[in-house]
Amino acid sequence: MLFNSFEFFIFLPIVFVLYWFVLNKNLSIQNILLLVASYVFYGWWDVRFLSLIMLSTILDYYVGLKIHNTEEPKKRKHWLWLSMGFNLGLLCFFKYFNFFIDSWITAFNSVGIEMDPFALSIILPVGISFYTFQTMSYSLDISKRRLEPTKDFVAFATFVAFFPQLVAGPIERASNLLPQFLKRRKFDYYLAADGLRQMLWGLFKKIIIADNCAPYVNDIFANYGSQSSGTLILGVIVFAFQIYADFSGYTDIAIGTARLFGFDFKRNFNFPYFSRNISEFWKKWHISLSSWLNDYLFTPLAIEFRNYKKHGIFTALFLTFLISGLWHGAGWTFIIWGGLHGLYYIPVIYSKKRFTSISTNKKTSKKEEYSLSDLPKIILTFLMVCLTYIFFRAASVADAFGYIKIIFTEIPLWPSSVPYKSLFFIAVVMVTEWFQRGKEHGLQFNEDSKVPVYLRWTIYILLLLTILVFSGQQQEFIYFQF
Repeated sequence: MLFNSFEFFIFLPIVFVLYWFVLNKNLSIQNILLLVASYVFYGWWDVRFLSLIMLSTILDYYVGLKIHNTEEPKKRKHWLWLSMGFNLGLLCFFKYFNFFIDSWITAFNSVGIEMDPFALSIILPVGISFYTFQTMSYSLDISKRRLEPTKDFVAFATFVAFFPQLVAGPIERASNLLPQFLKRRKFDYYLAADGLRQMLWGLFKKIIIADNCAPYVNDIFANYGSQSSGTLILGVIVFAFQIYADFSGYTDIAIGTARLFGFDFKRNFNFPYFSRNISEFWKKWHISLSSWLNDYLFTPLAIEFRNYKKHGIFTALFLTFLISGLWHGAGWTFIIWGGLHGLYYIPVIYSKKRFTSISTNKKTSKKEEYSLSDLPKIILTFLMVCLTYIFFRAASVADAFGYIKIIFTEIPLWPSSVPYKSLFFIAVVMVTEWFQRGKEHGLQFNEDSKVPVYLRWTIYILLLLTILVFSGQQQEFIYFQF
């Protein structure tokens, strides 16, 4: 079920009314409702996917209790490895089986050993990359004594399957989200109203920018060989805003939907295209993933390589970004994308006296200050990110290098086609987010906001009308494939 579908706009009000006006007297029944609603939401794609998330939920609930109740370190480690092995095995089989088989055959064929292609028709379950990471962090935190397991199975199952963030994040930690299922929730008008505004902002970004940019980007990347250098440059820039509007739009809708039910998610985007260096970018982009990788992968690796000082830090970070690339997709294009981001960190690591993390999970509401001298840094960082997007979006490594070759070997003339409507709306979003930096989203207004009520409602109505008039052909969210 897509957030921008007719089915969801029927589904959400029904669940909301039952949750707040029919079942609001009993916390356990509210959680059961959310669990059933989440399974309906997830099973809408393919009911077979439900068996996997149920298995993962049952196993990690049981393992969490076993780890907590076992004092012997060796046995605790065995239970942890059971959880890790199952979840990673699930992820690797469904997401990477064909990739590894194809890579294996290609490697043998390259040295003259002929092997017949072999692949299974494996359907990638929607959201598997997100909920496996979420349940693994639960087991890892219990094993490190950072978290006590819950004995409330329904609350835990709902934490794993909660529909607003199930299929594309944010990747919520049990320490933040699980306790919210264990205490009574009261309807908060301001929280719900802000959730609706954030949903509207997310829908605007998704429907007006991402969906309208998609056909233009698809055509350019599919026919890059016949395009001019200027057109290819514009194509990857438009893709940068497409993927941002698509993914941050999904996140806005997810967080806003959760607020309707009284839940508070961690922030996942903090206006990343205003970053002045690559380190700042990763503290603002897909924060739930980068902080997860920082805590459960980079930090342990950095400790393991600590004797190698900055060389060890870079090795840990580079490996983390390679794995991040592989997490995004089963293809060498994604691995190269991750590797490039790792290489971008070389001057960051070696110019600092101490480098400790690649991300932050801190909640910030402070408005960042910029000066005119920051503009070249922002542009350079954005262009560096755009270069990596060529690999992220290209169908193959050969296509990515072919795309880059044209850009750097031809004189960039004015593009043969320009999506002026999309560029206008991109400018609207970026200007809005510039003035709203320091806020959680583009339409957040505090209770003491200086923006008059009539002006706010004018903005909301204009956005709704724009969505109705200028919506593009419905596109699936990009991160559903990961």
